[in-house]
Amino acid sequence: MNPPARRAATLEVPTAAALGALQTLAFVHTAWAWPLPILTLAWLVTRLDVARPARAALLGLAYGTGWLAAGVWWLFISMHRYGGLPAALAALAVLALALALSLYLALAAAAYARWRCGRVLVDVPLFAALWLLAELARGVLFTGFPWVASGYAMVDAPLAALAPWVGVYGIGAAVAALAALLAALLVQRAWRAWRGLAAAGVLLAALALAGPGEHTAGSGRLTLALVQTNVAQDEKFAADRLPQALADLARALLEARASLVVAPETAVPLLPFQLDEFTPGYWAQLRAHFSDPARAALVGVPLGDFDRGYTNSVLALAAGSDYRYDKHHLVPFGEFIPRGFRWFTEAMNIPLGDFTRGVVDPPSFAFAGQRIAPHICYEDLFGEELARRFADPARAPTLLANLSNIGWFGDTIAITQHLNISRLRALEFQRPVIRATNTGATAIVDHRGRVAAQLAPHTRGVLHGEVEGRQGLTPYARWAAHAGLAPLALLAALVGVAAVVARRSSARSQ
Repeated sequence: MNPPARRAATLEVPTAAALGALQTLAFVHTAWAWPLPILTLAWLVTRLDVARPARAALLGLAYGTGWLAAGVWWLFISMHRYGGLPAALAALAVLALALALSLYLALAAAAYARWRCGRVLVDVPLFAALWLLAELARGVLFTGFPWVASGYAMVDAPLAALAPWVGVYGIGAAVAALAALLAALLVQRAWRAWRGLAAAGVLLAALALAGPGEHTAGSGRLTLALVQTNVAQDEKFAADRLPQALADLARALLEARASLVVAPETAVPLLPFQLDEFTPGYWAQLRAHFSDPARAALVGVPLGDFDRGYTNSVLALAAGSDYRYDKHHLVPFGEFIPRGFRWFTEAMNIPLGDFTRGVVDPPSFAFAGQRIAPHICYEDLFGEELARRFADPARAPTLLANLSNIGWFGDTIAITQHLNISRLRALEFQRPVIRATNTGATAIVDHRGRVAAQLAPHTRGVLHGEVEGRQGLTPYARWAAHAGLAPLALLAALVGVAAVVARRSSARSQ
């Protein structure tokens, strides 16, 4: 290898990491940065097209590590500022997580380098299929961590029109296919790549003009008051601040001018028996206020006891209702301790660090002609789990309600990223998503993924507005409700097998 070629090869790995980090702009600045994942991924494919499997794995690992480290760097704040972990150890933990989760992409890159055959019509679907399998693995295995999955960057792009059909992972596969087509044009200058890109351009234009279509219909309107408590995370469990915080919450709930009032995850951060010690009669006062059938509240609160276990829950305050929702998809280390890692949770010193899971397909909260599906924080990353609530169209939610507290992550991009995740859920199910959060983003998202109203992050206040519930099912809701992500995984596997067969057939014919 001549010196210039050697220098170029040496720079490939850091370049891959830098481009992986660069494309994370698209998960925050979705309106203008959405082409970045396609362009940076196209560069990666051009390198994989000429790499051996081991080299391809290294490039995939570098790209993925840059992507995830830049996308979830705010985990450092939760571990260092609030968890008490030394800065160096917290930074190392974020890097280790990014590396570990990038192994899926490394394997996909190696498989592509091994199985590609140089034919555009084979290699493009092969890369899209392997990318899809890598994203599914990251989103499902070991409880899953699908934050900054590639489809979320497309929430304002023409590809968002695919959401009600194939969901966020299907959009991600489309991103990979476009990138592979572009790479084929840049490397091979194949006429089929020109034809494919032209067809893709026409498809994108058509999607932009047509939009996602209307798969659902209105089911009535509901007035809302969404409470943003803005309690600093290091004060949330402080005994000297609790009385004032609880009083502020009660005032917001009692004075809200709406049919439905929603307060964030653990807005009441105490178990019921602990709450009585701080403010006797607190729940009784709230229940009396919401005994009027015309109004109700959903409040985040931990429930349970030592014998039965504890749950991160949503409690309904409504006339004649004993509704509660218990969080099912718990956060590793924050809400449950993976086997063999109890030492890590103890080092982070997180209160209430071990919860019991709720059921995966709970009933909705029926109120004012709507079926409201609460879910807590991290759970709205798992559209395939929310889809289970749509298995019976007659009982399917008409409205999704996310109660969150990402105060753990400070004033960072996590707030905007999480809002865009909710917007993608709204597109998948064509259901409005209402968000009541501690520090943001408290917002009303309509069934087409548009933010209708939002409070400024890191302020205390109440967002008043109105939302239209929706009924009917999108294609994604229909198939994901019964089969989860299995159809996507099966399709990707079949495409991969077909590509391998085509490669061997091509090799035999030469």
